[in-house]
Amino acid sequence: MAIKTLDLSQYPRRDHFNYFQTLAYPYLGVTCEVDITELYQFVKEKQLPMFLTLLWCVSRAANDVREFRYRIKDNQLVEVDFCDTSHTVAKDDETYAYCVLKADMDLAPFLKVAAVKHEASRTSGTIDEDPDEALSMIFISTLPWFYFTDLTQPVPIPADTNPRITWGKFQEKEGRIMMPLNVLCHHSLVDGKHLANFFDCLNKRMKDAINSGVNA
Repeated sequence: MAIKTLDLSQYPRRDHFNYFQTLAYPYLGVTCEVDITELYQFVKEKQLPMFLTLLWCVSRAANDVREFRYRIKDNQLVEVDFCDTSHTVAKDDETYAYCVLKADMDLAPFLKVAAVKHEASRTSGTIDEDPDEALSMIFISTLPWFYFTDLTQPVPIPADTNPRITWGKFQEKEGRIMMPLNVLCHHSLVDGKHLANFFDCLNKRMKDAINSGVNA
């Protein structure tokens, strides 16, 4: 992980950067339906893990959007070169643990590494985090039990600047497989256009996964 400090005097959103930090709830969030039909069919045909394949797509898409890699550290604007993900893993006792992964590789090697780390977190993981390491992460969750149209995320005090991405249960609509996906970002760093860019990048990364030719 490499982090560089950016020059706020040259940042076009400097006023927005300062303003949204004064708000009690400085976050911007949206929930959208994502059409995952082709990816779903690809995963079923290749017998791949659906969650981890989606995680690769979401991680790559989030890293494609520069603003999702911005953070505020000591009131300075900083940029992470590539963000890890920290995702929740359900444990047998109905609690969860965190699993940290880096998707800076092709889908096939990622799935091999991710499967091992995911299982290790399921059996012996915790929710402990190193604050310095957490700065660079994108927080990922899934709610596979139901299809949602909105989501309220728990956030810390003081506010952090990590994007949070959560998806829910798939649902068939008019022959298409649809998935609800919620994104929450700090508004000092991310506007609506950047959220739209993420969803565009997600569609592209799902196509990349399909074209990867990976097999189980």
